[in-house]
Amino acid sequence: MEKNEREAPLIWIPGGNREPETPPREEQEFSIPRELPLLPTRDVVAFPFMILPLFVGREASIKAVDEALSRDRLIFLVAQKRAEIEEPTPQDIHQVGTVGMIMRMLKLPDGRIKILVQGLAKGRIEEFTQIQPFYRIRISILEEPEIKETTLETEALVRSVREGLEKAVSLGKAIPPDLVVVVNNLEDPGKLADLVASNLGLKVEDAQQILETLNPMDRLKRVAQILYRE
Repeated sequence: MEKNEREAPLIWIPGGNREPETPPREEQEFSIPRELPLLPTRDVVAFPFMILPLFVGREASIKAVDEALSRDRLIFLVAQKRAEIEEPTPQDIHQVGTVGMIMRMLKLPDGRIKILVQGLAKGRIEEFTQIQPFYRIRISILEEPEIKETTLETEALVRSVREGLEKAVSLGKAIPPDLVVVVNNLEDPGKLADLVASNLGLKVEDAQQILETLNPMDRLKRVAQILYRE
C-alpha cells in the first residue's frame, strides 16, 4: 500500500539562502514536455520550488517513476480527491498539479521506493493519453499573472504572513525552524505563499485550493487567512 508518507519539505527558493546537499537543476530555460507520466499522491500537494521526499509503493506509480527516470526525470504530481482510493481513476484525480523533477531515487527493502522531487511549474491535465500500465497525461503549463510593482497592500500582506508564521512557531506548531529565516528574506508574494502553505501541514483540500489560485496576491491572502484561522 502506498500512503505517500512524507518528511518535512526541504526549503529551496531560487536565489534563496539554502540549497540541498545535491543542488537541484538551476533556474535555466528548458522545455517541459507536454506529455508526462503521472504520479497520483494521496495526502500531499506538491508546490513549485519545493523539494519533497515521497514514498511510492503502488505498482503503477513505481512504473511511472521508472518511466520518468528513463527519460528526462520529469513527472507530474497531482493529488487524489480521496486518499483512501487504492486505484484512482481519472475522475478521482485533481486536474491541477505540479511538474516535478526526480532528483534522487532509493529502492527500499519492502519493495517501495523513496524519491526526492523538486517542483518546477504548475500544470493542468488536459487529456489522459495512456491508462496502462501507468497514467500518461497531456498538460498545459499554468502561468500566473506578474506583479509589476510592490504596493502598500502587497507589503502589508507579506508582513502579515511573516508575523502569522512567527506566531505559529511561538505556539509550538510543527514548522521547520529555519523557515522563518527564509520567509523573512523572501519578497515574491507567490513563492512566499507556496513556501508557507507547503510547510503548514494543511489538509489536501486547503492546499489544493491554494495551488489552484493563480493570482499571487489572492494566494497569499488565502495563506494569511489559514494562518490566523489556526
